[in-house]
Amino acid sequence: MARKDEQIKIDPTDFAHMVLGGSLKKDDEEDLVYIKRQLRLYLESLLLAQDFNDLEETQFDVAKESQRDEILQKIIEHRY
Repeated sequence: MARKDEQIKIDPTDFAHMVLGGSLKKDDEEDLVYIKRQLRLYLESLLLAQDFNDLEETQFDVAKESQRDEILQKIIEHRY
């Protein structure tokens, strides 16, 4: 079970900048089309990284809740 300090956390802004770094302007691409494509990539990258971080946090909470339930079950079993 992953501990909180073992969670992977992605910096959304850094991630989006890395994605943009790999997206070069095509030779026959108009500037406006390129800029729109870059903006879309940037925003989608930000959201994807944020979604990943939220999922990572949720999975940690679920794991923590599951562990808590197991401990409570063991306590109940030992009481009765």
